Amino acid sequence: MKINIKRVGIAVQLIVALAVSTFSVSAADKLSLSLQQAMDMAVERNKTLANAALDVKIAKANKWAAIAQMLPQVSASGDYSNFMGYEMDLRGMTIAMPPYVTLGLRSSLTFTPALLVNTQISEISHKMSDISLQQSEQDITNQVKTLYLSALVSEEVLNLLGRNLECLERLHDMTMTSVRVGASEQTAADQIEVQVAQLKNSIASSKRTIEMTYNSMRLLLDVDVDTELELTDTLDRLMETDDYLELVSEDFDLERNYAWQLANKSTELAKKQLDATIMSGLPSLTAYHQYSYKEYLSKDANVMNMTPPNMVGATLSVPLFTSLQQTKKVQAARMAYQKQQNTMHDTEQSLMVQHSQLCYNLSTAFDTYNAQKQNLEVTQRVFDNISRRYEQGYSSAMDLTNTGTTLINAQSTYVQSIMEFLNARIALEKLLNK
Repeated sequence: MKINIKRVGIAVQLIVALAVSTFSVSAADKLSLSLQQAMDMAVERNKTLANAALDVKIAKANKWAAIAQMLPQVSASGDYSNFMGYEMDLRGMTIAMPPYVTLGLRSSLTFTPALLVNTQISEISHKMSDISLQQSEQDITNQVKTLYLSALVSEEVLNLLGRNLECLERLHDMTMTSVRVGASEQTAADQIEVQVAQLKNSIASSKRTIEMTYNSMRLLLDVDVDTELELTDTLDRLMETDDYLELVSEDFDLERNYAWQLANKSTELAKKQLDATIMSGLPSLTAYHQYSYKEYLSKDANVMNMTPPNMVGATLSVPLFTSLQQTKKVQAARMAYQKQQNTMHDTEQSLMVQHSQLCYNLSTAFDTYNAQKQNLEVTQRVFDNISRRYEQGYSSAMDLTNTGTTLINAQSTYVQSIMEFLNARIALEKLLNK
C-alpha cells in the first residue's frame, strides 16, 4: 500500500488549523479582566458613551457653523429669459428683446453683535458636551467598579457558605452514624439537616446573584451573554482600607467636580444668552459685491444691455420701534440669568454638604467594617469550638445549630459592611473626581 506523503501533509495541516480554530473560539469565550481593564473596556465599547462622544462632535460642528456665519458668503446664480419675440418700441426705434442668459456671482459679509455672541454660546455648548462626556465616562466606570466589587464580594460569600456547608455536612454524617448505632437521637440529626438545607438554599441564591452581576457587567462591557468573565483582581487588594484616610482628609475642590462644572457653564450660557438678547436690538451691517455677465442669444445689433457687470453696496439695518417686544425679551433673559445664578449657588452649597456627609459615611462604614470583621473572627472561632465539642459529645445539636445561625448572620453582616464601605468610597471618589 502506497502512502501519498503530500495528501498526509495536507491532512495534518487541516487538523492543526481546525485545532487552532477551536482553541481560538474557546479562548474568545473567556475574558480575563482586571478592574482597570474592565473599566477601560467599558469606556471603549459602551454605546451610551459612544452617543455622548457624538454629542461632542455635534456641538463642535454647531460651533463652527456659528463662526461661519460671520465669514464671507459667496453664491453663484444662472438665469435664462425668453420674451417670445417681443420687441420694444422706443419713439419709433425698435429694440429687439431676444433670449438671454445671465451668470452672476455674489459675495457678502454680514456683521451683527448678536452673531459674535452666538459663536461664544456655541463654544460654551461644546465645552458642556465635553464635560457631559467625561461625566458619563465617570458614571460608567463607577458602575463597572461597583459590579466588579459586588461580584468579588458575592464570590467571597459563596466561599464562606461553602466552608460552613462542608462542616455541617460532615457533622450531619457523623450524627447519622451515631443515630444508627443508638448513640444519638434522630432530632439532633434533623436539626443539623434543616440548617444544611438552609445553607444550600443560600448558596443557590448567591450563585444566582453572582450570575446577575456578571450579566450586568457583560451588558456594560458590550460582550456576548455566553462570554465567561474571569476577574483577576482579588478583593483583598481592592479593599486597601489604608487610603480611606487620605480621601476623608482631602480638601474638596469644587472646580474638579463635573456637576459644578456643568452648573458653572450653564451660568455662563445664561449670561451669554442675555447678551445675545440685548445685542439683537442693535444695528446690523451687510456689505456685498455682485458681478453679472449677460449674454444675448441673438445677432441683432439693436439690443440694449442695461445690466452693469459689477455692483457693490452696503445695508445698515437699525431697529427703531418693536412695541416693547425687545424690552420684554431682555427682561426675561435677565431673570433667567438670575435664576441660573441661584441654581449655581444652591449647587455649590449642596456639593459642600454632600462632601461632608460622604466623608462621614465613609468613616462610619470603615469603623463598621472593622467591627464586623472582628465579630466574624470571634464568631468563627466559637463555631469551630462548638463543632469540636459536638464531635466529642460535649455540646448538643441545638448549640451547634444556634452557633451556626449566629455565624451565618455574622458573615452576612460582614459582607454587607464590605459593600457599604466600598460604595461609600466610590461615592466620595466620584465627588472628588479621583
